[in-house]
Amino acid sequence: MTKIIALAGKGGTGKTTTAALLLKYLTARKMTPALAVDADSNANLNELLNVDVRTTLGKIRKELKGDIPPGMSRDQYMEMKLHQSLIEEEGFDLMVMGQPDGPGCYCAANQYLAMSMDRLADNYKYIIVDNEAGMEHLSRLNLRRIDYLLIVSDPSARGILTARRIADLTGPLQLDIQQQYLLVNRVPDPIPSALQEKIDAAVAESGLLLAGFIPASDELVRQELSGASYIALPDDSKAVQQAFMIFDLIFGN
Repeated sequence: MTKIIALAGKGGTGKTTTAALLLKYLTARKMTPALAVDADSNANLNELLNVDVRTTLGKIRKELKGDIPPGMSRDQYMEMKLHQSLIEEEGFDLMVMGQPDGPGCYCAANQYLAMSMDRLADNYKYIIVDNEAGMEHLSRLNLRRIDYLLIVSDPSARGILTARRIADLTGPLQLDIQQQYLLVNRVPDPIPSALQEKIDAAVAESGLLLAGFIPASDELVRQELSGASYIALPDDSKAVQQAFMIFDLIFGN
């Protein structure tokens, strides 16, 4: 059965970085094929993977409003364009949602993404959804269920508080979530006691499981600035090793 992994958290916490490290993990552990869905309006997961985006679901939807080639039904045409939108890499594919239909409006694009994922889901072992800030957008994707929700925070009181609030929203939004984890990015060593207290309180009061900490890393910064793929990060990188330990804890059999 396809497992769906969704990432949530306030802006700037490193959700996309976590998604790229997760793809490195799944490919290294041979837990493939995987589909990465960049559902953030500020799409940049492709940049961390060093791949070019040819088209997006938003562009395809606009094309479907026009004339359909003779001899094809609209469903057949959509199926063809959907497969053309996939960026195929070794072990994983990438799909980019693209810009909304109008100022702040993602209704039609969300609906189209939901239909697309329904058509594609059975082709993958894992689907990773790199979500924009908040949870409302994720609730509109109409996923069958979310097997793993990774709520990502930075090492700040505001980030931890936002993570806790996101966890509290999963009930009212009626999301079918099997497991929820808090993952804290860019953590200094040693962890300040005040930060640890905030994390312990958030975990205790929200029911979140603490996945762990990914350390602050100059190597990740250099990799991004160079334009090189996170898949090519060295396995002995401290951040990669710590991320793999966390993912083994969550996804290991």
